[in-house]
Amino acid sequence: MSTNGQPKQSEESSREPQRPPRPKQSNGQWYPPEWPDRIRALAAGELTPVAPRRAATVLLLRDGDAGAGPEVHMLRRRTSMAFAGGAYAYPGGGVDPRDEQPVRWAGPSLDVWAARLGLDDPAQAQAVVCAAVRETYEEAGVLLAGETEDSVVGDTTGEDWERDREALVARELSFADFLDRRGLVLRSDLLGAWARWITPEFEQRRYDTWFFVAVLPAGQRTRNASTEADRTVWIRPSEAAAGYDRGELTMMPPTISTLRTLEPYGTTAGALAAAGEQDMTPVLARARLEGDELVLSWPGHEEFTKVIPMGGTR
Repeated sequence: MSTNGQPKQSEESSREPQRPPRPKQSNGQWYPPEWPDRIRALAAGELTPVAPRRAATVLLLRDGDAGAGPEVHMLRRRTSMAFAGGAYAYPGGGVDPRDEQPVRWAGPSLDVWAARLGLDDPAQAQAVVCAAVRETYEEAGVLLAGETEDSVVGDTTGEDWERDREALVARELSFADFLDRRGLVLRSDLLGAWARWITPEFEQRRYDTWFFVAVLPAGQRTRNASTEADRTVWIRPSEAAAGYDRGELTMMPPTISTLRTLEPYGTTAGALAAAGEQDMTPVLARARLEGDELVLSWPGHEEFTKVIPMGGTR
């Protein structure tokens, strides 16, 4: 039993991430081999960018051992996945159009959320927040909702809960109907908007993703409920970042970036309180030609810059 009352995770969710087989590189930055050709095609006007799909993901936090700082819940995507296979990420996924259906709501108003998320339409803001809560429940079994505006469900296990979760995953049940049938209020006040990243224009699968932080509710426990992940882990952000720097853990730029921004906070409460101060300006990778080289960069995040000679990568 850990000091915060949460049982230590099973081997599947141990704090020692295992790395999948992947090409050797200087760090753990996810870099698909087809990117250089796609970047060249984009620069030559031969590639039309696809519109990004709205998505949401949650950095679920819990307080670790005394003085050790918060731990974050991460999952490893199966190596068979077409997008970011083998990479460590957070629970999350695309917005379901039905996420705009009215729900019982607690926390900041939709207008406030729209302003914070950089959206003109309050209904779209609700959809992004609902997607964050829904995907966390679908993939981690954790639900940020309660019977009243100041309560949170304490247990989401049992056959009836699992039937509903599977119906959500299969899109047989909308999140609004799920909350309504259980008489639950969505607790948007338990979320803090943390960052926004947009998949590069040269990617085949593009997402406009909002990152949120939330604290694991008392009485609830994470589990690997996602068919897209082969394991999960609770780990301190600094430990995960060190694994990335050593080339042991593969991550996409938004994942390692958000981990680094979490490192200064000594408690989950401190991290959640700091959410309102985070810059929500969308981050979008840029590719440009410089002589006989292509330069791939993420504005404001120089560590991810890649220089690509016309004959390959480096």
